[in-house]
Amino acid sequence: MPEQEEETALPPSFLRLDPPEHDRLRRMTNRPFGPPHSPRRVHAMHDELAGIVSDLIAGFGDADRIDVVDQFSYPFPVTVICRLLGVPREDEARFHSWADTIAAGLDPVPGDDPTERNRVTHEARMQLGMYLAGLVEERRRTPGDDMLSELVTSHGPDGPMTTMEVLSTAALLLIAGHETTVNLITNGMLTLLRHPEVLQRLRDDPRLAVNIVEELLRYEPPVQLVPQRTCIADIEVRGVTIPKGSSIWLVLAAGNRDPERFEDPDRFDPDRKDIQHLGFGSGIHSCFGAPLARLEAQLALTALARRLDNPRLVEDPPPYRQNAVLRGPRHLNITFDGLRP
Repeated sequence: MPEQEEETALPPSFLRLDPPEHDRLRRMTNRPFGPPHSPRRVHAMHDELAGIVSDLIAGFGDADRIDVVDQFSYPFPVTVICRLLGVPREDEARFHSWADTIAAGLDPVPGDDPTERNRVTHEARMQLGMYLAGLVEERRRTPGDDMLSELVTSHGPDGPMTTMEVLSTAALLLIAGHETTVNLITNGMLTLLRHPEVLQRLRDDPRLAVNIVEELLRYEPPVQLVPQRTCIADIEVRGVTIPKGSSIWLVLAAGNRDPERFEDPDRFDPDRKDIQHLGFGSGIHSCFGAPLARLEAQLALTALARRLDNPRLVEDPPPYRQNAVLRGPRHLNITFDGLRP
């Protein structure tokens, strides 16, 4: 999660913590989300996710030009995370509005008043926090089968989460759970349009989506770098010792294109035999939502490849987000000759 996402409006998420507190909260959050306690939760969402994708594409109507970001890759993961958390359908629009405001705060526009931008972003976080607090209390009284209910009511070996821990975790899932996926899908569509032969292969064989998404995570990762971290011990890298206490920035994108690790690293090649990447980080802070992000991107790119007839870029390069951490187009305008059934 980017540095800017931590504000005083909500308590810090477990991403900001070190063991053992980090490990405790991550274990508790993982129980209702993935293996070993909920091994099929993401898999079970496949049909619902595919339905959301289909509805968004149907919403293009008779248009022959769309903005992939505003009309597809942004609303898709926000809707998904709302369904996962158990946000009522009638409140999803409010969530979209808050998420949009918070996301805009991550991408400062030259000439904007930073004080006003920070005020608006902080207000959106306050409203989000208050809404989540009310939803948590509602789920405490009347649990459902959603993830938020399980976070509130679970009493596993680590005990229950406090209300503030539930709030910070829910906010983490909302913000980190959609911002990076927006970039992954948008970067993916841009890359496929620049490589029409791969786009055609995906249209003919949806099974290629798995390799395409993994190569995208190496070639054009949504998170370019991990901002300032502190070394907790002396570390030697290529004969140079980084002293304990030093501030470091981890440039994941550079590692993903290391010529000593990958052959022809600047080439997009979904047929690579070894696509191990740093797109989801590594170690104890590796991306918690990686399985869901992978599935979302696979479904999204496959559907776009299959349904859009002769898609073409309006401009290349498109306008990019003004953000050093999160890399992706702010808008991706494309034209096409209609929708295929």
